[in-house]
Amino acid sequence: MSIKIITTEDGSHSLFDEELNETYHSTRGARGESLHVFIKEGLEHWLSQNQADEIRIVEVGLGTGLNAFLTAQFAEQQNQKIHFTSLEPFPIEKEIFENLNYYESEDERQLLMEIHETEWEKEVEISKNFKLHKTATKLERFSTSTPFNIVYFDAFAPSKQPEVWSLENLKKCNSLLQNGGVLTTYSAQGQFKRNLAEAGFEVETLQGAMGKKEMVRGIKNQ
Repeated sequence: MSIKIITTEDGSHSLFDEELNETYHSTRGARGESLHVFIKEGLEHWLSQNQADEIRIVEVGLGTGLNAFLTAQFAEQQNQKIHFTSLEPFPIEKEIFENLNYYESEDERQLLMEIHETEWEKEVEISKNFKLHKTATKLERFSTSTPFNIVYFDAFAPSKQPEVWSLENLKKCNSLLQNGGVLTTYSAQGQFKRNLAEAGFEVETLQGAMGKKEMVRGIKNQ
């Protein structure tokens, strides 16, 4: 198997893809990175500037399900309805996701399992505040009639999958967002930031997660 579970410095699991020679999260802390980049600087930031009966989030890369898991927990804790769409052309195997250590209770374990095991290509109500739609569609081919508020851009690094971080894909992300919408990601690569600006985003360079120097947030203001 080319994908193996590893333990990051904050004790939470990530995965290592031997073919890409790349980890799914920062080795300094998978959970800590997800909480900082996607929950704090994405979801919480958008809520600090806006309000909505239901927040619509699209994620590029379901991966281990950690972002979806943390977002579902946030939805229940804050009594905030969230519709979460995740694009994942290469889902991980059950023998991997059933051994991830993100949960501390049986209820949390059931939540993580449901995120991975629920049916693909349809909307599923995971809880009273969290609806999940998983699709194996790549970003390039994804389409929707309803715009999103937030993009979690959590693909493998630009050096590993440059095509995913292309200008065309970032323009696609811009088109998927409502005005005021947010794209948040762990990367602060220079070419990515230039592409993000060219795609129509206001680019914000922020403090990175778990000791990393920088991350990026893009705001659609047009």
